[in-house]
Amino acid sequence: MRIVVHGQQAFGKAVLEKLLERGENVVAVCCAPTKEGKPEDPLVELAREKGLPVHQPASWKTPEALQLMQSFDADVCMMAYVLLFVPQAVRDAPRFGTFQYHPSLCPWHRGPSGINWPIAMGRKQTGLTIFWPDDGLDEGPIFLQKTCEIGPDETLGDVYFKRLFPMGVEAMLECLDLVKDGVILKHTQDLTAGSYESWFNKKVAQLDFSKPADEVYNWIRAGNPQPGSWTNINGTQLAIFDAATTEGSGRPGEILAIGDDGVTIAAGDGRAILAKRVRPGKDAKVTGKEWAESAGVKVGDVCVRVEPEA
Repeated sequence: MRIVVHGQQAFGKAVLEKLLERGENVVAVCCAPTKEGKPEDPLVELAREKGLPVHQPASWKTPEALQLMQSFDADVCMMAYVLLFVPQAVRDAPRFGTFQYHPSLCPWHRGPSGINWPIAMGRKQTGLTIFWPDDGLDEGPIFLQKTCEIGPDETLGDVYFKRLFPMGVEAMLECLDLVKDGVILKHTQDLTAGSYESWFNKKVAQLDFSKPADEVYNWIRAGNPQPGSWTNINGTQLAIFDAATTEGSGRPGEILAIGDDGVTIAAGDGRAILAKRVRPGKDAKVTGKEWAESAGVKVGDVCVRVEPEA
């Protein structure tokens, strides 16, 4: 079967690696253009190392892009993390079309931050969806889904690298095998029964200590390691990574204690957050105690919400 791999970053590379290990016939690799001054994408590096043709069009909306996809004479295109919009004519060019990976249980948490939002919302379960993309945002018919648990203390990094990344690679290969066997499953999504959320970016990741401690903790977990959920104290932006809920009462955002285990910050429900590992500004990550001592932070100082920098 003639296969096009369209993807980027570590996930795209991992899918290509598995395909090559199995001896699959990958006829082309497509990736987003390399930005000036940025390193080559890992998927592109691997493809070139293996002598595979690499294509990086700036847009798939042109007649030339359609001709490019048609020139591959592909049976199927596997989208392994693609952010550029690909129009229907290009998606349909391979004989069996194009299927794509999304790291949530569609129709829930469609959008670019499908891993962050279930954690931020305190969900106990998430999963992945392999679907046949249409012109909507993660709205195409579902091919296959797999679920996994979200542990009470698991972060974005935990859920992705320990669960959704390896599960996703295997699911992509499972779907390829189904296509080979002539099994083409397409279950229409009920979009009214799901949700779409935009980027869980730096602006969204700002912490609100007036909320209950569990909600603040979920927000911290959802931003760890990226983009780093943060607050502002004494004019300094502070991202909080490793943390826990704990006992402690005070004004929301008030520093209640500074100890070897971290900095205790009051939340809005009579409980608190223990900030164990933090990053002040653009500096390196340090323990909560190290930051407090170096910054001159003291008990009684208050974390406040501010307009984030552009």
